[in-house]
Parts: sequence; structure tokens; C-alpha cells
Amino acid sequence: MLCPVCRKVMVIVEHQRIELDYCPRCGGVWFDASELELFLQAASLPEIDFSPEALLRLPEVKESPHVRKCPVCRRKMRDVAIGEPAIVIDVCKRGQGLWFDGGEVHQLFTQIATKSPAGENASQRVLAFLGDTLKAKQ
Repeated sequence: MLCPVCRKVMVIVEHQRIELDYCPRCGGVWFDASELELFLQAASLPEIDFSPEALLRLPEVKESPHVRKCPVCRRKMRDVAIGEPAIVIDVCKRGQGLWFDGGEVHQLFTQIATKSPAGENASQRVLAFLGDTLKAKQ
């Protein structure tokens, strides 16, 4: 699969039977349709509906400076904002999956972890989980 940013071949990273497509060049991550929910569950974070169908109901971010194509169907993806502060991610209009630019998965998981009842412990678990999964520097 080609990275929608670099257009280079991504590597498959597997963690707890979840396969993600990761671009070691730009740090971007592709989640197939239900993988983000599985990833949240594997990180012991609260379940949130991040399905492409749910995200496509959000308003489109119009001022996005980039146009990205889905690495599966090669059609233009839609930019939506999630989290607080907002993180703009790309969602396949056909429901194939979600694209996170480098660092955005970490931002989202940190936001979710800090809002969870476990607080700081959850944040540390998330950092360790992401570092292990994506081979990121902590």
C-alpha cells in the first residue's frame, strides 16, 4: 500500500493481531475501517465510535491545505476534525479507513487517555503502547 503523503510503500505493523499500515518516512498511519476501535480497546482506552461512517457525519474541514487520496480506493478523502484541541484527519468517503499524519495518533490517544478516569497512568500506558506498536521514540 502506498502512503497518501509520500507515495512510498508503507510497512505493516502488527500488534495484538491488529495490522496497521505505517509510513516510516512521514510517520503516518492508515487504519482500516474498524481498526481504530480495536486499537483503542487494545490500549485499554474508552471505546469511542471512530468508524468511517460516524466520522463522515462530522462537518468537513474546508480550509485544509492538502488533498489526499485513499490508499485503498485512490479517491479523494474527506478532512474532518476530531478531539479537543482539534486534530484534522482524512477519512475515505467510501468507508475504507482513516489516515493520521505523523504524530496525530499519539495526540488523539493522549487526549483520550488524559480524559479517562485513570488519568496519568493511562497516559503513560498509551505512550508505551504506541511506542511498542509503531516503534516510535518516547
